[in-house]
Amino acid sequence: MAHAIDSVIAKARAECDRVGVKLTQKRQNILVLLLQSDSPLSAYEIVERYREAHQESLPAMSVYRMLAFLVDHKLVHKLETTNQFLPCAHITCDHEHEIPQFLICDRCHAVVEVGLRKTLIHELRDSVKKTGFELSHQQLELHGICAKCRGLDDSPAPGAKLHP
Repeated sequence: MAHAIDSVIAKARAECDRVGVKLTQKRQNILVLLLQSDSPLSAYEIVERYREAHQESLPAMSVYRMLAFLVDHKLVHKLETTNQFLPCAHITCDHEHEIPQFLICDRCHAVVEVGLRKTLIHELRDSVKKTGFELSHQQLELHGICAKCRGLDDSPAPGAKLHP
């Protein structure tokens, strides 16, 4: 697991360098905490885990600012409906990605990141725009019960990333 995390951090650092921003040590530490987590975390859970891991307290507002940076640079996703954060499943990929969407289990709270074709999102945005409404955010979060909790197949869909 440490090798996988090192690979993700190297890719994240390279991407930040490419766009001219800095992945500071504290931002990196927060990204590592999210990568090590078995489930999405709230900012306050990150504050607690950061204190335990680094023997240093960070104010929640500082954590929110660092998370905003990580979200802005597509290293982390924010689940709006639960106010939690999880690492992007595609940090180390070199190809263009579909639009990330999230399937959230209401029983076990597992999260599966799936991609939707950009054409589908564009069609949705155009349909919404025809009503006079303008989208400011295009992330979908769908809640339900996962296959594992329903006693069915316990494997995620091909190309999906599971965050139990």
